[in-house]
Amino acid sequence: MSTYGITGGIGSGKSFVCRMLEERGYKVFYCDAEAKRLIREDSIVRNKLQELVGKELYAEDGTLQKAILSAFICKSRKQADAVDAIVHPRVRKSFLAWEAEQLKAGEKNLYMECALLFEAGFDELVEKTVFVNSDEDKRLEHLMQRDGISMAKARQWMELQMPEAEKRQRADIVINNDYTSLPDISEII
Repeated sequence: MSTYGITGGIGSGKSFVCRMLEERGYKVFYCDAEAKRLIREDSIVRNKLQELVGKELYAEDGTLQKAILSAFICKSRKQADAVDAIVHPRVRKSFLAWEAEQLKAGEKNLYMECALLFEAGFDELVEKTVFVNSDEDKRLEHLMQRDGISMAKARQWMELQMPEAEKRQRADIVINNDYTSLPDISEII
């Protein structure tokens, strides 16, 4: 059994690579999706985030006010790190429970999709790290189109992450995504 942590800059196509794996029958744990679920549903996470950001983070009906959280995170690296310090330990716990469940079911290869693989220390949870490499201009174009945001906002989000060159250097495997052909995932299956 092998575990792979798949990362890449925002808009690089790491989720696309993971969907390709799922189409082939492999199991993928999505850290970003789990973080979003925890922020919406986990009472401990919700309470700590409200203490950090403010009571207005959740509407009276309990709905997360995404714009408030996004504005808080984008203000500074320090504020983004404070949110991560609340959410990441819970995501780690969820991944470890998921991994144990998959191993019990006899799965051979497991994959973790994690934008902040190195930043969160989640690379310690996997045997191999995979970096999805994509041209910055293509990432910007994809991100603006996918999320309906301006170039300035896309660049702001990109700047909150570890530099691409550092991720590429730290990764065991690099997969190139040029958005014109399917990425070659043969090295990780």
